[in-house]
Amino acid sequence: MASPARSRLSSRFGFAAATAGFLGLAGCQLGGEDASTLLPSAGTVAIKGLEQNVSIRRNPQGMALIESHSFHDALFSLGYLHAGERVGQMLGMRLLAQGRLAEVVGAEALPVDRLMRAANLKRSASELYKGSSPRLQKFFEVYARGVNAYLFRYRDKLPGDLASAGYRLEYWQPEDSALIFSLLSFNLSVNLQQELSALVLNQKVGADKLAWLLPSAPDEAIAFAEADKLKGLSLAGQGKELNDLNRVALQLADLNLLGNAASSNWAIAPLRSRSGKSLLVSELQVPSGAASGWSLVQINAPKYQASGVTIAGLPLFLSGFNGKLAWSMGNLKGDNQDLFLEKLKRENNRLMYLADGKWQPAVSHQETFMVKGSQPVRETVYSTRHGTLLQAGESASALGVALQIPDFKDDKSLDALFNLSRANNVERGFDASREIRAIGLNMVFADASNVAWQVTGRYPNRRDGQGLLPSPGWDSRYDWDGFADAMLHPYDQDPRQGWLGTANNRVAPKGYGMQLSNTWGYPERAERLAELTNAGKQDLRSSIAAQYDQRTLFAAKLKAMFEAPGMAKPLKQAIEALPDAERGKAREAYSRLMAFDGNLTVGSADAAIYQLFLQESARLTFQDELGGADSPAWQALVANARSSWSAQADHLLGRDDSPFWDDLKTPQKEDKPAILARSLAAAISAGESQLGSDRKAWQWGKLHRYDWAPSRNPLARHLGGEGLFQRSPVPAGGDHSSLNPAAYAWGQSFDVLPSASLRMIVDFSQAEPLQAVVSSGQSGNPASPFYANSIDAWLKAQYSILPVQQQNYERGYGKQRLTLTPGK
Repeated sequence: MASPARSRLSSRFGFAAATAGFLGLAGCQLGGEDASTLLPSAGTVAIKGLEQNVSIRRNPQGMALIESHSFHDALFSLGYLHAGERVGQMLGMRLLAQGRLAEVVGAEALPVDRLMRAANLKRSASELYKGSSPRLQKFFEVYARGVNAYLFRYRDKLPGDLASAGYRLEYWQPEDSALIFSLLSFNLSVNLQQELSALVLNQKVGADKLAWLLPSAPDEAIAFAEADKLKGLSLAGQGKELNDLNRVALQLADLNLLGNAASSNWAIAPLRSRSGKSLLVSELQVPSGAASGWSLVQINAPKYQASGVTIAGLPLFLSGFNGKLAWSMGNLKGDNQDLFLEKLKRENNRLMYLADGKWQPAVSHQETFMVKGSQPVRETVYSTRHGTLLQAGESASALGVALQIPDFKDDKSLDALFNLSRANNVERGFDASREIRAIGLNMVFADASNVAWQVTGRYPNRRDGQGLLPSPGWDSRYDWDGFADAMLHPYDQDPRQGWLGTANNRVAPKGYGMQLSNTWGYPERAERLAELTNAGKQDLRSSIAAQYDQRTLFAAKLKAMFEAPGMAKPLKQAIEALPDAERGKAREAYSRLMAFDGNLTVGSADAAIYQLFLQESARLTFQDELGGADSPAWQALVANARSSWSAQADHLLGRDDSPFWDDLKTPQKEDKPAILARSLAAAISAGESQLGSDRKAWQWGKLHRYDWAPSRNPLARHLGGEGLFQRSPVPAGGDHSSLNPAAYAWGQSFDVLPSASLRMIVDFSQAEPLQAVVSSGQSGNPASPFYANSIDAWLKAQYSILPVQQQNYERGYGKQRLTLTPGK
């Protein structure tokens, strides 16, 4: 029987049914609807802490213009504004980053809290804040005072479940803004969830077959050498613990955390612009939900002018325009998170781990979790030389899993982001962006005459291995050896082709001198971007059309595979060999797919058949080995497909010799053509089941829908989100491979997961270059007129202009204004 201490250690990441489903980087609202907490749209409000009057105007979509006589007052007002619009989001994200959700949700949130404390974002935030300049720290202090002015005014009107949970309000600290940045950085890093999923998959299929399930890019060889790291390792007896840990990661993935957040950004140089001046185009994605996590704000102060994208809690523009330079953040999908397997044993009541042949004592400390409705939970947390142990087995000799992430000592990323917002040309944009090390981004920027791209972040030099799979922690040859020199990070400026851009694709060529990632997105989105931008001169209209483009190039690749010399004849033979009832369906699906033009429009029947084929082929290829829809291994495969180039796609376009083509449920041995033939027939059967027998009524949009109702997320029920905003689902086009992304869980359902929550375009040929649209609304308070008010504008591509010239303010924002005055 395990000792009490050992039992606590082994159950630290046990899973409960509902965890942090609603506390993502988007629309994170801790319940409650109270019109009395809204900022008034006009009149005068006295606030202690201001030096002079500040004006706040809003455009019809609720985007705010802050006019002040000093940057101090602008930052203070931004803090007050952010809290007024998104206090629930700010407090919820802080709790998530601190690992304290159980305080307002209960014991079911403990698994997420444990994982977040293991990530130790508080330490990252502290390092970032201490490494920042006194000037930047002062900015954060002033912003925090603005947040706290709002919190003090409405201290007795906390969002619903915070109040009901007895949450004791904690005022905003300057370091909390660095914590929000650390959470954003943790979110955009990749491979943690995939490494956890790999351990689950390894238990099911073994190391020999595992590599087939973890492709990194279409042209990369199967990573057998990486999988060999797991050969001979027995995880028997730890299956439940690993499955529980992986479920926590999947819950975070549902929030678009752990590398799932997607984006696209590109810049058109004067060479390819119809006007002869640059354009910058930007798009950020988040999970579907009632409120976008992004907030569009404009600041006009004597020594600072900028407009663009902010996130509540952080007084920095992540993407924007300052009248001279436009800049855009995009998710690189960089890999700077590694898991290490550690050999553990207990000796004299101490936990020991093996390091290069010697047993070392694990460092331990106590963590106390306050739990709503229960007694506090106090647990011992252990760390090895690689980081905090996420999981350790019950046996006297077992394997543990440690998480290593970069440290940010002496990091100047926060200063660099601020400096970027003040840069007045591309060259100065380069200077600033190269200093952004604490977050992995594709930064695209442009001035009227030039365009540029720079990769940011901090990427480990691995002595051996790729970091695609967990490494043996007892062997230092897999350790990190510092970080890649920032001068090696990929970049480009004013390329010959006349444009540059990213869409979560692999941005470093095969064999590049440093390792950025093994987890690139589907390349078809970037390929479609290239197809569109290379087609001729570009302008505002073509840029908007590109952001809403729903064509997939994967369909053409699929058809090419069907007609390949080694496939065309065997596939037709396999179709003819099907039973009579299935043969006709397979012929029908084949014919429709070969005629499909790749346009994933809402009303397309062929698009519906195409997507049904993708779903059914995944199930028929892998479920016999991995188990049904509820099995941990199957869920791990589906989750991997959401964040990167997937085994599903990899097998469809190639891998004819994969062992997964054989159906283990039958006595004979199947090959790829046999499984494809069955999948074609199954697509029609699934269509009849889900869409009815009338083929003329089949539409992709009947399967694939946007849904903004917060009840889709389990935690919404805990945090008062249930029923706050109910709008009928809207048919959606596109998919995971279209430039206008509308991804779904390939192998699970067709519900849209992340969607493009914010779109921004800066066209330097326009009198007012910046325009943008958010998917749902500026405010997170359901009582606000700016809550979920912009869905129609987003669906119809009706962008709002954010004027930078003062003579155009009235046209853009109107005359009505709220005046904040110094209080006593």
